[in-house]
Amino acid sequence: MRLFSLLCFVLVLAACRQTTRNAIPMCHDPNMAVAQFASFASDAQFRNAHPAPAPVEGVHAGVMVEFPVEGGPNGRAFLMKSHAQTNKYLLIFHEWWGLNDYVKNETAMWCHQLGINVMAIDLYDGKVTASPDSAGMLMQANDPTRSIALIKGAAKYAGDAADFRTLGWCFGGGWSLQAALALGDRAKGCVMYYGMPEKDLDKLRSLSSDVLFIHAKQDQWITDAVVGEFEANMKTAGKTLTVHRYDANHAFANPSSPRYNDAEAKASRAVVRAYLQGK
Repeated sequence: MRLFSLLCFVLVLAACRQTTRNAIPMCHDPNMAVAQFASFASDAQFRNAHPAPAPVEGVHAGVMVEFPVEGGPNGRAFLMKSHAQTNKYLLIFHEWWGLNDYVKNETAMWCHQLGINVMAIDLYDGKVTASPDSAGMLMQANDPTRSIALIKGAAKYAGDAADFRTLGWCFGGGWSLQAALALGDRAKGCVMYYGMPEKDLDKLRSLSSDVLFIHAKQDQWITDAVVGEFEANMKTAGKTLTVHRYDANHAFANPSSPRYNDAEAKASRAVVRAYLQGK
């Protein structure tokens, strides 16, 4: 397994060095928050903190859709449309496992609870895993340039009249904030579940929405210090950040995770629902 992981790392590095006119370079800007989070996959303790999720029965009724993406192949997303006509969208960002049935069920649940359209964007282009080692490699191979293009492609698919809220967990928690930044004044709200905050003050100053951060106080990676720095940076940038702290560990809100904390997950979900209903 170590030899396989090393080979994958070498291949990713090689892809980073490729520059062709039509290809998006597959590499990380080391200063990007999402790249910093992806580096955690090299830590065995982080991988061990993400035991394989339990199988989830798909109870969703949405559909997979495709949309054009600038600079690359079509993107994919799981879409659940509201019964009522609305231009409001919630964009969901999956954990490092990929766009699995748990995320699709979340998509359907939020659609029913909020009465708006919900779209879960596939940042892995069809790859899904239940193996922590494989999830780590998928997360490290994720190309931020491609992901931003996917977000913009999904927004274009939703239409010029659409506005957006974003929500994500873990790997997707960081991408929830990056999406809000990429969407400009079309972003009306942002929810981050224990994701990596952006540290670039110039980027934060460009943020149009406020942010709700769900913090697991026992998290050894997105720590109290990381969240405290985010609070200070958002204040400096003149932006509104609300942090809700829960006595739980990383991944506590995922019912398919062995780390699921039912009481704290339900409490955080009520906070998130109230926030999103106001957007």
